[in-house]
Amino acid sequence: MGKKGKAAARERREQRRQEVTLLRAVPYELRQRWWDGLAPARAVAVVTGANRGIGYEISRQLALHGLHVILASRDASRGQEAVESLLREAAESGDTSVDVEWQQLDVTDAASVEAFAAWTARTHGGIHVLVNNAGVNFNRGADNSVEFAEQVIETNYFGTKRMIEAMTPLFKPSLYGGRIVNVSSRLGRADGRRNRIGDAILKEKLLTDDCLSEELIDGMVMKFLEQVKQDSWSSIEWPQMYTDYSISKLAVNTYTRLVARRLSDRPEGEKIYINCFCPGWVKTAMTGWEGNISAEEGADTAVWLALLPQEEATIGKFFAERREISF
Repeated sequence: MGKKGKAAARERREQRRQEVTLLRAVPYELRQRWWDGLAPARAVAVVTGANRGIGYEISRQLALHGLHVILASRDASRGQEAVESLLREAAESGDTSVDVEWQQLDVTDAASVEAFAAWTARTHGGIHVLVNNAGVNFNRGADNSVEFAEQVIETNYFGTKRMIEAMTPLFKPSLYGGRIVNVSSRLGRADGRRNRIGDAILKEKLLTDDCLSEELIDGMVMKFLEQVKQDSWSSIEWPQMYTDYSISKLAVNTYTRLVARRLSDRPEGEKIYINCFCPGWVKTAMTGWEGNISAEEGADTAVWLALLPQEEATIGKFFAERREISF
């Protein structure tokens, strides 16, 4: 990216940061968008892995827009502290509209996901927005260890898949459509500049919608994990940077497209729009605070996708900085 491109990107980020700041000064009743028809009830949004970083910021921004946010996290004390922090911050600014609550959720545990879905149905009757943010990465800098590959893929891919399967039946009917937003990464592109799949046949299948299936995606990650166990994996065949993390996000990207196909023929009033996005290199605990943008900036595209009016809604696409990018 040249100097002009970098300057333009900085300008866009600053504009979006100002949008969030100015939102605080707007009365709650004027913040409504596609969920106007839901009054007097608020739209309900679930954000996973939300006790810190991008998830916390997505929760904050959605709450500022007037949604009731269920901040889901594995750790009880950290989740409750996050909710208290959001409410305290809102009270200090004089904003009485912020409405958030915490609920325990471990996306790697099928029983936890099932219990969370049952609680959500019982307490709120369903949801309107699901943001799959929970994720892990154990590599830093030039490291490319696959020591924790099983945990990375179990959390990032199978956890996301588990949540979509459990929560999709709970989406409330709405003329404006439900929203699923998957937090992913450019590192998960099948043919990116820095990362790519070395197996040309597999890459072609992953990029061809008619070839996509759960068997293909699950088979890819299981093959990689088996090679890790046998210590036979090769960066020639798999992505060259943060290999386990990149494969987990490649699986998320392709699964997003697969689910989009399944959801595309739902009738009016029951539409669900699913997309994924790359937040960028964000200064969070996951990156060791080595990123180049803030969590506030990283959360922007997720919130934008969640709040797009129906006439602008997309399905099965990949975004970064509010722009569609290639898989």
